[in-house]
Amino acid sequence: KAIQSELSTIQIGMCNLFIQHTSASLTVNENADPDVRRDMEVALNKIVPASWNRDGTFHHTMEGDDDMPGHVKTSLMGPSLNIPISNGRLALGTWQ
Repeated sequence: KAIQSELSTIQIGMCNLFIQHTSASLTVNENADPDVRRDMEVALNKIVPASWNRDGTFHHTMEGDDDMPGHVKTSLMGPSLNIPISNGRLALGTWQ
C-alpha cells in the first residue's frame, strides 16, 4: 500500500524492492495456499538448521539461534527483487 498511489501512475516499468537487513531476504511465491509459506520455512530450516548455532558449525552465534542461519538464507534467497510494472500494477502471476 505504501507505493500504491505512485505505482498507479506508471504504465510500464520495473519495481526494485530491497530489504536493508543482513539476515532477511525477499522472495515471490504462491500466496493462495498458506501451506506454501509453511513449507518454504520448513525447507529452508532443513537446509540451514538453527541447531548449527549450538553444535559448533557456526561461530557467529551471539545474536541468537536464528541469526547466522538468517545470514545464510539471505545469501541463498537474496535481499532484493525486481518485479515488472504493467498498467499501474505489479505484474505478478495469478497465484502470487
